[in-house]
Amino acid sequence: MIIKKSSILFAAALTAFVFMSSCEDGKKKEEQLKIETERVEMEAAENAKMEMEAKEAKEAKIKEEARANSIAGQAMMNKDLSTLAGALQAADLSAMLSEPGEYTVFAPSNQAFEKLPQKKRDELMLPENKEMLANVLTYHVVPGVITSDKFAAAIKGANGSYTFKTVKGEDLTASMSGDQFVIKDGSGKKAQVILGNVPASNGIIYIIDTVLMAKK
Repeated sequence: MIIKKSSILFAAALTAFVFMSSCEDGKKKEEQLKIETERVEMEAAENAKMEMEAKEAKEAKIKEEARANSIAGQAMMNKDLSTLAGALQAADLSAMLSEPGEYTVFAPSNQAFEKLPQKKRDELMLPENKEMLANVLTYHVVPGVITSDKFAAAIKGANGSYTFKTVKGEDLTASMSGDQFVIKDGSGKKAQVILGNVPASNGIIYIIDTVLMAKK
């Protein structure tokens, strides 16, 4: 009888031990699963962060390259356009011509600016005349990209004298002198394109030999 009772107690103790061991194993597995899940989630988050950083770095590089190859960027890199580059900065227009867009710009060379009387150049560069300078410079900017082929076709289609508008809505007139483009401003003054069809990330550049002025 004692043996039977001992057997029952042993069986009960063994059952309890097995149950407790099973519970402990379940807890361990649950804890291990939790740790593994957290590890996977951390790795996924880290990978996502690295991918995002790589994407942002790539986008920043593309934007930087676009700015460097923009109309303003090319003006800054071209020694023959250094006066224009300085004027764009003084008039707070560098940002406009650095950002994405579609512009055709008639860029006066350094020699073009030198044709202006010294008094006029000094006047334009005064801080209090920033708006006046901006008006002069934006008179050289046309919305849209006009390649030389389009220009030639437009001039031919307009019987040799093609009038178009700047970003401020003022008129410029293009014609041909032999195989050279000539741009006439509102005052009747003419500028010759000395280098045309220069591509930029946000448009196209035509370097001209005279500063254009709107009709007063």
